[in-house]
This record gives sequence, C-alpha cells and structure tokens, in this order.
Amino acid sequence: MKPLLAQDCQMLIRPKTLTGNALGQLIERIEDMGTPPAVKASGLVTKFDGQVIECDGFPVTVGSICHVHIVDQDPVEAEVIGFRDGKNLAFVYDQAAEIEVGALVTVLGTGRDVEVGDALLGRVIDAQGSPLDNGGPLRLKDTWPLHGKLTNPLNRKPIAQPLDVGVRSVNALLTIGRGQRVGIIAGSGVGKSVLLSMMTRFAAADVIVVGLIGERGREVAEFVEKSMTMEARSKICVVAVPADRAALLRIRGANRATSIAEYFRSRGKDVLLIMDSLTRVAHAKREVGLALGEQPTAKGYPPSVVSMIPNLIERSGAGAIGEGAITSIYTVLADGDDTTNDPVVDTARAILDGHIVLSRKQTQLGIYPAVDFTASVSRVMNDITSDKHQKAAVKFKRLISVYMENRDLMGGYAAGQDPELDLAIALWPKITEFITQAASEPATFDAATSDLVALMDV
Repeated sequence: MKPLLAQDCQMLIRPKTLTGNALGQLIERIEDMGTPPAVKASGLVTKFDGQVIECDGFPVTVGSICHVHIVDQDPVEAEVIGFRDGKNLAFVYDQAAEIEVGALVTVLGTGRDVEVGDALLGRVIDAQGSPLDNGGPLRLKDTWPLHGKLTNPLNRKPIAQPLDVGVRSVNALLTIGRGQRVGIIAGSGVGKSVLLSMMTRFAAADVIVVGLIGERGREVAEFVEKSMTMEARSKICVVAVPADRAALLRIRGANRATSIAEYFRSRGKDVLLIMDSLTRVAHAKREVGLALGEQPTAKGYPPSVVSMIPNLIERSGAGAIGEGAITSIYTVLADGDDTTNDPVVDTARAILDGHIVLSRKQTQLGIYPAVDFTASVSRVMNDITSDKHQKAAVKFKRLISVYMENRDLMGGYAAGQDPELDLAIALWPKITEFITQAASEPATFDAATSDLVALMDV
C-alpha cells in the first residue's frame, strides 16, 4: 500500500460529504483538545544506599533535578550526579526520605539557572532559592546560570581602587582592592564570624552577598541577626545552607550565592561576596566524590575537590568594561590551627590574591580581630596604596614581628641593646590599641590610613 500524499489527504474531506459548518465545528473540537502534554522521561528506583539512588536510565543531564515519588508522601527532590552501567545516579536532598525500590523517578528540570533580581536584597534564602525569613514569596523575573558565565581574562578590568571594609587593621595593613579574592584562614573559636559580621555591616559596597555554607544553625541565626541591621539590610542577600542539609545542597548554595553576585556585577554594581566557609563546600564535594567512587587522596579529598575550588573562586573578581567587580572573601578552616598541611588551605592560598590568618596567640593577648600580620598578605596592596602608606605598614608589621619574637625574653632584656626592639616595646600599647577594634565600631579607610602614618611617623 503506497503512502498517502498531501493531495490524497485533501481529497478525504470533500464539500459534498462535510459541509463548511461541520468542518469548522471539527476544527474547533480539535483545538479545544489543546496541546498534548509533554512526555516526561522517567525510570524506577533499583537501588538506594541512603544518599544516592540508582534508577533506570533515561535521557537526562548531570545536574538535573528529579522527583522521586513516594506513596502517600510529597515527592522527594534528587539531583543527577552521574551514570553507571546504563543507570542514572541521583543524590537525594532529603537524607531521611523513605525511598523504596520501584519508586518512580521523573525529571523536574535542568537546574542550570537560578532566579535573580533586586527582590533578593534584604532577604535570606536557601540553596533552592526558597525564603527562610518571614518576608513572603520572592518575585524574580531574571535568571542567571548556576555555574556562571565564562569571562575572557583579558577583558577583566585591573584592580585599581581599595575597598573600605570598615576594619581598621585590614584597611591599613592588609588593604583589599575592589575585585580582589581574599581568604580568611582560621581555626575554631578565634573570632572569624565576628570579623565577617563587621565587614558585612561596614563595607562600602553596593551589594553584599553572604553564603553561609555548612555552618551550625545557631550561628546562621546569630549572623543574620547581627548583620541584617536596618542600615545594611537594603543591600544584603544571605544564602544559608546549614550543616544538616544534604551535601549537594551545600554545593548548590555556594554556586547560587556566586551567581547572585555575578548578576549584580553584570549590572555595574560593586559587590562584596562573603563565603563562609570554603572548607565546608570542599567537604560536601568530597562526600559526593566518594559516593561516585572517586579515589581519595590527601585527607580523603578526591581530585574533583581540587578542581572545584579554582572554578568557584575564579568566577569572582573584576568584571569587564561597563561591569562592576566582585570582591570575594572566603573563610578556610585550619584543623588544629594547621595552615601548612591542609590541601584545601594550600589550594585556596595558591589561587587567591591574598590571605588573612587569624591567630590564637592574638586572642590570648585579648586582641580582636586576632589577625596574625606576620603570616598574612595582600598581593595587590602595593598597587592600590601610596608609598607613604606602604612604608608605614611595613614598619608597623616589622615592629609587631620583633615584639612577638622577643616577648618571652622581656623579663631579662635591658633597654638599649636593640633600638628596634626598644621602639617596639615603647609603642606596643599604641600598637595594640590600633589593631584592636570593637565589633560595633566602624573604621573608615581614610581614617585608618592617616592614623597609621601618624603612629609610624613616616
């Protein structure tokens, strides 16, 4: 039987067998049926180990969001992380989900874009963009890729201006430039959260995006309460993913915070991005990598962690001509105050434009913020400060180094043996007064610089 041609189909409907009125009614009935629903790719769960489900293979990309349908319960969301032996692997967001073998898995979306807009300012959201505060639903019209847009490095503007972060010691001795990437390396309990809260409230940025990734829920609530003041609320957006959330949600939260910062940078805003902490993001990536069967290396970190850190950090920085800049500050946890043998610390320090080390010795002296100036550095400070400022900062840090090296010998030291040490001892009360700052006390860049130059008499 030969196939029907177009002219054959037209002959099937003849005026003598179907009047014009009847034909019109038939067309209306077909139109009333509407567009047929799209066919959703789906499969059935064949294996589940508490975190990763394995289901029948169906067309889907890595990073897509799926629904796992459970009888008499709301669907559970999962994210596709890979494929194995013709099966799809998906990481479940709800670690307490009661998933059974044979549960239906359907595709919800690609999960590659996030909603962004001015309505995010003053709000606290989670990794999926849902509000955590009581501010009502978000109405966002714009979108931005979750993993950002590639930027030609030759198109990036140079770092040419300092950023006032409101912290006297950082402004004067470790000056941060607009578009610089800085790490805060610290152990536990040395005032990291207080320093970040000060920068959030006092920094002279158009928009401040804070990613609280993997922190305790209590710390999230305290940080939001201290930072989201009436003066600063209008320019702050917080993305909070506490430690009890799934590993992929912590990674998605870090990417969402960076995407929000990229969006505002593209609109010409000077953005301050604070990520607390990069180490928790690396822990989440380690958890996912090991679940996929990657081989662990130093401290159990698979190779994917080492590649993830530069990819995340490189998304920040100065934008192209006509865009703003993202000045990013990432906290890096040093287990046991070890800042030399941790792979996350080493990887971050190699890609960042400077690092601020917080010292437990400084806290024992009652000095807050507890910055160890002998171990900290800003790689762009000399490009954005005056010669007089640089000379004063070098002299100040030298006096701190001399004093700390000889502190244990002060009881047997006789004045006059070392002029530099004599000067350090004489100025030590003023030095400690200069670097000590109350959490509620802002210090502008200009005031900090002039006070430093006057103190060092250069």
